[in-house]
Amino acid sequence: MKIVVAADSFKGSASTFEISDYIEIGIRRVQPDAIVLKIPLADGGEGTVDAIVTATKGNYVTKEVTGPLGQKVKAKFGIINERVAIIEMAEASGLTLIKDEERNPFKTTTFGTGELITAALDYGVDEVVIGIGGSATNDGGAGMAQALGVSLKDKNGKEIGYGAESLEKLSVIDITKIDPRLQSTKITVLSDVTNPLCGENGASYIYGPQKGATQEDLETLDNLLRKFGNKLETEFQINLVNRQGSGAAGGLGAGLMAFCDAKIYSGTERILSYIKLDDHIKDADLVITGEGRMDNQSVNGKAPLGVAKIAKMYHLPVVAIVGSEGNQLENVYKNGIDLVIDIVNKPMTLQDAMDNVRELTANAGEKAIRAFRLGRMEME
Repeated sequence: MKIVVAADSFKGSASTFEISDYIEIGIRRVQPDAIVLKIPLADGGEGTVDAIVTATKGNYVTKEVTGPLGQKVKAKFGIINERVAIIEMAEASGLTLIKDEERNPFKTTTFGTGELITAALDYGVDEVVIGIGGSATNDGGAGMAQALGVSLKDKNGKEIGYGAESLEKLSVIDITKIDPRLQSTKITVLSDVTNPLCGENGASYIYGPQKGATQEDLETLDNLLRKFGNKLETEFQINLVNRQGSGAAGGLGAGLMAFCDAKIYSGTERILSYIKLDDHIKDADLVITGEGRMDNQSVNGKAPLGVAKIAKMYHLPVVAIVGSEGNQLENVYKNGIDLVIDIVNKPMTLQDAMDNVRELTANAGEKAIRAFRLGRMEME
């Protein structure tokens, strides 16, 4: 029996590698002789570098860069096929790099993400692929641009500071000293966020609260991004403020499109292509996927549904093991998932679930293989 395990991370609790290992423990309790192929998975957010580098047998590079609040952090990126760099903006500018009480979208910066891009360019790559999930920022990519050599000046010709709050002072965008290597390097963004830069469905209103914004802050943050977006539209003669995906990662999507001529693609589709899931899955008996939370919105570009889509091309059963599930999963079941198993098997706090994720996920893995075997028995 061949079982493919391709599960996304349970963010803040366990990586894609750990989740796969825990599921395998449960499988082997029931089917010790099974062939278990574990494939790391991501959707453009946490784990993107690991998923692609592992699948392609690439190499890691670690650099010290500026964190979201100006602190120094160690950030890794990958080099694959010698000519492509894989970056996660969350490695330099992510929420996990700061404490909950430190979250402040007025002050956090994407400067470190720009430093990572520069480091990748130093390797002479032809393409930089950037996963932009998990950001702590709301600066429209202004910090990233500054790290790449762009000068953002106030009305007195002085360089503005970092973070969204500094955008209020912006008067002039000077790109004369932007890194010239960007002209000959393809910048590919992996994101399944389709929000525009501004408005009620924009970066600030939708994602600001998880980055530390209060309800009273949202209008101010939105106005700051709108001012910056309007400046970018004038400077580059492009539509950004209402453009799909420009609001990703606190507006980093807009900044990358403007300053780096980046193109945004579905993170899930690109990563599944990189890891060549088709080749691994076509002769499997069962596919197990998963993510931290699954609900009806999971059909909108989430990695497990991408896995299910491929699995159904080969008429394979698909089980999703999740940290938590929504009350309604009709869309999930209509799109290739056959069974959703929540690891929480009794009343418990979120912290209890996170502390015991190994055993809970192993138990869910055992349930998955037992359900699969039961289905086979009924077919016989």
